[in-house]
Amino acid sequence: MTEAAPFGVPTCYRHPDRQTYVRCSRCERPICPDCMNEASVGHQCPDCVAEGRRTQRPVQTAFGGSAAGVHGYVTIGIITVNALMFLVSLASARTVGKALFGGGLGGLLGGATPLMNKLAVIGPSFQAAGDSYSFDLSQAIPGFTHYAGVADGSYYRLFTAMFMHYGLLHLGMNMWALWVLGRPLEAMLGPIRFAVLYLLCGLGGNVAAYLFQPHALSAGASTAIFGLFAALFLVLRKLGRNASAVLPVIIINIVFTLTVPGISIAGHLGGLFTGAVVGAGMAYAPRANRALVQGGVCAGALLVLAALTVFGTVRLGG
Repeated sequence: MTEAAPFGVPTCYRHPDRQTYVRCSRCERPICPDCMNEASVGHQCPDCVAEGRRTQRPVQTAFGGSAAGVHGYVTIGIITVNALMFLVSLASARTVGKALFGGGLGGLLGGATPLMNKLAVIGPSFQAAGDSYSFDLSQAIPGFTHYAGVADGSYYRLFTAMFMHYGLLHLGMNMWALWVLGRPLEAMLGPIRFAVLYLLCGLGGNVAAYLFQPHALSAGASTAIFGLFAALFLVLRKLGRNASAVLPVIIINIVFTLTVPGISIAGHLGGLFTGAVVGAGMAYAPRANRALVQGGVCAGALLVLAALTVFGTVRLGG
């Protein structure tokens, strides 16, 4: 003889065959163990959990970005891409030793590689063999390979150059600076805003190098990093934090850029100026329509850089 279930015992609203005395702390419907979701007070049913996720506003930074920036995923990703591109560049080199060392700064920097010749910023087309190259394309030079410059349609160079480096010291210095600057900026701005800032600064520096030093093969993440210096100073000022330590570092880097041979002056200063403009737009955008203003500043900066690129191409006869 079987005993019948007591009359009036509640059952789970999702599983009517399961008896339960536990109720959702929000809607008070009975829920079985499989439907329980632990909450700050009691348990919630799956429907209330889903509704809470839809209506809950995501945590944002002071500048409207996602709080996920505290993990530094974009910074780590950029460093990883730079390291991988450096390895690929070494693999393309005829002599790895010259690619690592033997260039500028008394031999501490590396030399150009075939991949560097394809991806670094340079205005006109040129022919290269090893570390030497010529702009005289009137006749074929034995052993030389022809490369098209930005003025001849290789506009991708303005983007790819920020991921190329001359030797291990060049890469190491830039990646250390990016690690120090990138993580706090990404945490304050959010990953998307930080990524846009970084790419626009790198692009701004490379466009400046194209305009003012078109015959120099220039590359490196320092165009973007100089922009991060300017943006960090403005963001800290907006947050009311002490930004006095950033300004001397910016000045020292500018002096270093102006006095050490072989450094792209236009690239560094162009990145710095772009970082100041975009950083100011992100930091001082009014809260009421912050995303619109920030997006407008970034789009405007991109349009100006595109116009300057066209101007440089016309001037070089491209």
